[in-house]
Amino acid sequence: MPNLRDIKNRITSTQSTRQITRTMEMVATAKIRKSQDRIESARPYALAMMEVLGNVARFTGGATHPLLEAHETRSRVVVIAVASDRGLCGAFNSNILRLTEQIIRDEREHDAESDVIAVGKKAIAYFRYRGIEPIATYRDMADKPSIADARSIAIRVIDAYTAGRIDAVKIVFNRFKNVADQVPEIHDLLPIRPQVVKAAADELTVNPEYVFEPSAPEVLERLLPTYIETLVYRALLESAASEQGARRKAMKSATDNAGEMITTLTRTYNRARQGAITNEIAEIVGGAAALEKK
Repeated sequence: MPNLRDIKNRITSTQSTRQITRTMEMVATAKIRKSQDRIESARPYALAMMEVLGNVARFTGGATHPLLEAHETRSRVVVIAVASDRGLCGAFNSNILRLTEQIIRDEREHDAESDVIAVGKKAIAYFRYRGIEPIATYRDMADKPSIADARSIAIRVIDAYTAGRIDAVKIVFNRFKNVADQVPEIHDLLPIRPQVVKAAADELTVNPEYVFEPSAPEVLERLLPTYIETLVYRALLESAASEQGARRKAMKSATDNAGEMITTLTRTYNRARQGAITNEIAEIVGGAAALEKK
């Protein structure tokens, strides 16, 4: 059984750990609000983008675009894995990494090779440890992603798809459902499915008239890459908010567990202390009785 000093040291160290986890929980709670505000700010732009895309698609009719055309063969796929730069956020990163590896295995079963674009230090380190060298890496953007970061990722995959070097692009990220729940999701970025464009056009309640300059197909050609940038940016924002939600949940659980451990250790300490006092009293009484006999 550990002595009183060992128990006291464990209580002190656990209290220090609880202070750290409680502070991290409070910081994550504050960052969640900021991340939610960024998502709310970006949502009107995404909705407007879908509305304009539907209108332009309605006017272009059967227009074609390289981003809308599926390749005849599927030999190379790019997977964008959006993780975090830091840990201590529960299963946030492991869910993304597991889904990415599952996609790689599924594509390999269909005779397609997969390349990875790793977003976040955790994803970069993990895939390199597993012997998978990402074709592109992005770090230090998980907390505050910008449209420039999304554009950099989107341009890379758009150019590769247009040139025929890749045949599909998927993005794996955590969708922010609420403060307590984050749902890992897989979205197909490229090719853009015609159903998406058609659905955007069908959902329009107002049919405004447009004057295109120079032409509707050329406007659509500029609009589709911007649409991909918007999807990537939204995924980055969702991941940023989900990271803080997962960290808050993990730190709250750690704080609660530390509190329970402190309670248990305190009871153990009190029992050991009471036992030591009882032994001392017994020794004193025994010594006094021995003196009386003399």
